[in-house]
This record gives sequence, C-alpha cells and structure tokens, in this order.
Amino acid sequence: MSQINHHIPEAMLVAYAAGSLPQSFALVVAAHVSLCDECRAGLGAHEAVGGALLEGETLQMVSGSTKEAVFDQLDDVPLPETDPTFERSGVFPGPVMEVLKGKLPRWKSVGGGVRQTLLHADNEGSARLLYIPPGKAVPDHGHNGIELTLVLQGAFSDEIGRFGVGDLEVADDTLEHTPVAESGAPCICLAATDAPLRFNSLIPRLLQPLMRI
Repeated sequence: MSQINHHIPEAMLVAYAAGSLPQSFALVVAAHVSLCDECRAGLGAHEAVGGALLEGETLQMVSGSTKEAVFDQLDDVPLPETDPTFERSGVFPGPVMEVLKGKLPRWKSVGGGVRQTLLHADNEGSARLLYIPPGKAVPDHGHNGIELTLVLQGAFSDEIGRFGVGDLEVADDTLEHTPVAESGAPCICLAATDAPLRFNSLIPRLLQPLMRI
C-alpha cells in the first residue's frame, strides 16, 4: 500500500474510541484504522486511556440479594448469536465487507459514469461506496455538515490536494470542491455524510433525493 498522508483527526479518533460517533462515520473510521498503522496505534492508546479511567472509578458495593437478583435475570437472557467476521476482500476492508455481508457491491449509476452503493442511511447520516472512472469528476458541491471520504482504490484530486489509497479527506461547510479521479484504475471511495450535500448544478440537485446524498 502507498504511504498514507491524510489521517483521522484526533478528536474524531477519541470519539470513535468512546463509541460516540454516528454509525456512518464510525464505519469510515473503522475502515481507515484497518488500513493505517499510525491511526490504529493512536486508537489503541485512546482505548487504553479509557480503560485506565474506568479502572480508577470508585466501586459501588451492592448487597448479596441484589447481586443474586441480577444474576438470576442474566440467566434468563438468551445469548446473542455471534455475527460472522469478514476479512478484507480485494480493495474492500473488513468493516466494509461486514456491512456488505461478504458480497460484492451492487453498483447503481448516478450519472457521468459515477456509480454508488448505499451502505447505510439513518437520521444521523449516510455511508456509501463511490466508483469514479478515471478522469471523471464528482459534481461540484459544498457541504451542510461533515463529509468523510476514504480512498480504497486509485486516487482523486480536488481543491485541497491529492488523496490516494488509505487517505481520508475531511470536508466541512467551508469547502466547495470538485473531486476528479486520476488516470489509471477507477477511484473507489467510502464516503459518509451527516447532512445533505450542496450541489451547484441543477441536474445533481434534481437527482439528489434519489441518490440520498
């Protein structure tokens, strides 16, 4: 894998370690961590700090009868089924394959040769895979919130710079950009947003409800 130059912001890594990120953002962070030794080490450090803080909490003593009642209730709760663990497949990291249930993406055209596979959508945001042919661009757009874009194959460039495999771009409401895929392999990205994008041209705006982006 090429050198990773764009990483997860520290505050977002802390939020992921605390389990407080929305599901769509957590998926992107998990995928990046699976590719990036630096961020994986940083996550481990934050998790260790969180564990140390929990160990330092004052213990609350409970009566024997209370403990027995809790254990009795636990005995009546059926054990959850263990979800299968999915490994990396091709360019898709394990966390992405888990959402895909081990299957390949089912691409849908969104125009201009660009395709997408919607992975998750709820009231906190959405996550999708994007397939951008070489030399093609995602329509010029701004942001009403945060957009995370992780490159899984190929590369793209925009007003900020170049993003290759493993790089994570964090775009906020101050950025308007037109990501363009480089020549060579198609650019495949994992992208997540917590608010609809602001497209500057009419056709993408008309298609936006269908694309759910």
